[in-house]
Amino acid sequence: MTARILVVDDEPDVEALVLQKFRHRIRDGAVSFLFARDGVEALAALRENGSIDLVVTDINMPRMDGLTLLQKLQEGEKVTSTIVVSAYGDMANIRTAMNRGAFDFVTKPIDFLDLETTITKTLKHIEFVRDARQRQAEAERAHASLSRYFSPNLAQRLASDCDAIDLRGQRREIATLFTDITSFTALVETLEPEVLGPLLNQYLTGMTDVVFAHDGTVAKIVGDALHVLFGAPGEQPDHAARAVACALTLDEYAEAFRERCREKGVALGTTRIGVHAGPAIVGNFGGGRFFDYTAYGDTINVAARLEEANKQLGTRICVSAAIAEKVPKFFSRPVGDLMLRGKTEALRVFEPLRPEQADDPGTASYLNAFAKLKACDPAALAAFAAHVGKQPIDQLASFHLKRLLNGNTGVQIVMD
Repeated sequence: MTARILVVDDEPDVEALVLQKFRHRIRDGAVSFLFARDGVEALAALRENGSIDLVVTDINMPRMDGLTLLQKLQEGEKVTSTIVVSAYGDMANIRTAMNRGAFDFVTKPIDFLDLETTITKTLKHIEFVRDARQRQAEAERAHASLSRYFSPNLAQRLASDCDAIDLRGQRREIATLFTDITSFTALVETLEPEVLGPLLNQYLTGMTDVVFAHDGTVAKIVGDALHVLFGAPGEQPDHAARAVACALTLDEYAEAFRERCREKGVALGTTRIGVHAGPAIVGNFGGGRFFDYTAYGDTINVAARLEEANKQLGTRICVSAAIAEKVPKFFSRPVGDLMLRGKTEALRVFEPLRPEQADDPGTASYLNAFAKLKACDPAALAAFAAHVGKQPIDQLASFHLKRLLNGNTGVQIVMD
């Protein structure tokens, strides 16, 4: 790349001497020169040739001197590196020039070997600064892209040090959750675009903010649905606990958002959430042109099935035993042993509770009825009937009551 240098000097022989001294570098394409006789001409040349890399300017010139030119350059949008030329004894002006942003100086009469050395040193500095700015711009672009997937802290780490976390495909222990809005497709058919767009954007913004607040990774957004990872790409020993806390906060946000929509006359469905933990292959898939950080494996499929199971069970959150076992002080209600679609073994599932819900009398009533159900005690029917009588909005209890009325016993549930 050719470095473009503007020389500003009113002495008539300077142009010929510079071209003679740098003739080999000019011929090789390393540098090219433009010339101006004072600051006024220099500013005009800079306007016409915006890609000037370096200005070499005398101080004492007619119309506009070098110090005024330096001030004008500092006031401009683009800061151009400068070398000032002055008499050896004129140190006051040289000091002023350095204070106005000059990078270096040479003295008159000009020693062209010294000038060449100074120009070479300054161009190296310019290249260093240019590379640093490019790296910063690339990091900012990377951060903007990564922020769509990762929490701000993790995105910052990835953008500043791409080697800090391995984004290549790897098998690791993770927690994952899926969310989906009930009957959203049907709702879309009834809403105008100017209503649907802001509604969905606000919902997804709030949901992703919750995920990022728990340092989760948004692997994918499909319509209204989110796929979230914990424990990838960065290590999170407490990934299971983060996933449960995130699920509860997502539920709280979604229910509040749903209520706001209802007040505006929009019947937004319930957000269902499924959470599971286990091994998965995670990494950047899709080739060099498309960044898609995601995860594959049975763990992912089970979490998606648990999200779907909420619809049949009447719950909003389903958490697997694999998650529950890893979370200290896990407050929950047992749902049952689910036979998920495509699985041959039952999976124990829980409905997570907030700490204040764990001490609720309704929770104790449900746990009492469920214990009878688990023991295949005929009294389970009466226990669930009594509970639903007191807690008519408890859809999970209503689900079990219906099972019992249909002749089913025990806690193994085949999901259809």
